[in-house]
Amino acid sequence: MKIVITGGAGFIGMHTATQLLKEGQEVHIIDHFHPYYSPVRKKKHIEVVSQAGSVHFYEHNLLDREKTVELIGLIRPDAIIHLAALPGVSYSLKEPLLYVDYDVKITINVLEAAGKADVKKVVFASSSSVYGEQPEIPLNEEMANGRVISPYAASKWSAESFCHVYASLYSYSVSILRFFTVYGPWGRPDMAVAKFIKQAMNGETIEIYGKGSGRDYTYVDDVVNGILLSLNDHQNYAVWNIGAGSPTSMTRLLELLTKEFPQMDIRYGDHRVGDVFSTWADISKAKQELGFQPTTSIEEGIKRTIEWAYENKAYL
Repeated sequence: MKIVITGGAGFIGMHTATQLLKEGQEVHIIDHFHPYYSPVRKKKHIEVVSQAGSVHFYEHNLLDREKTVELIGLIRPDAIIHLAALPGVSYSLKEPLLYVDYDVKITINVLEAAGKADVKKVVFASSSSVYGEQPEIPLNEEMANGRVISPYAASKWSAESFCHVYASLYSYSVSILRFFTVYGPWGRPDMAVAKFIKQAMNGETIEIYGKGSGRDYTYVDDVVNGILLSLNDHQNYAVWNIGAGSPTSMTRLLELLTKEFPQMDIRYGDHRVGDVFSTWADISKAKQELGFQPTTSIEEGIKRTIEWAYENKAYL
């Protein structure tokens, strides 16, 4: 299968590309190294991916509608895994219009290009943020109601709607995957697990925003498995949660990190505007329809991530 991964130089993208290459698929990555976090780091990701096999790479900004249509048309993939986006809740509060560009407009461009190139399958990476603030209850796919609390979440909710539009216009299969707090080796440096590990290794203070929060932390290998399973679904439009299926409290996460870093300096600040209090993925639909089953516990996932961090200090 010939597969395009947009944002393939990012965290989830590199792991997805690596696994597809190991399975013998033809992988084409489109990325333009947006400086939300280090382009040098992302170029290292491409090097890592290349160790798994021959990958086709295109440095291209998907905001360019005409060139995006042209590029996808030249590649003519069987499927597109659309991971390219501007992440981050806090940054979206400062620069909301950028999220219209990089999370909505480029999604429309990719969807249009897919239709014109006769692509059969599009997988769109959405987010648990589309559920808004519904704390301490398992969230099923029907519970997203548009009452989001950050521009980032609003952009993902909007992009989901455009996915439905283009699935109807072009009659290809679109899978919406709502990811829940993905972590693991090469994790985004602004995410809690990666940031806390780096701060602990450097002896820096770890600041926690609010008390009592929790997240459905999902190890990246499990997320990649969900992506690959969705490629085989042929429904015109479907939505699934991809998560661990159980929340981990901040207290528990810090306990796991303290085992490795007993001298961690932890300080508590106020809850941040735009952050949801907790997330909890109901993954029963993905289990039933995709055969999705997460296999990496939070204990094992944190252990693997810390081991990776010690081996790759230069890239934290």
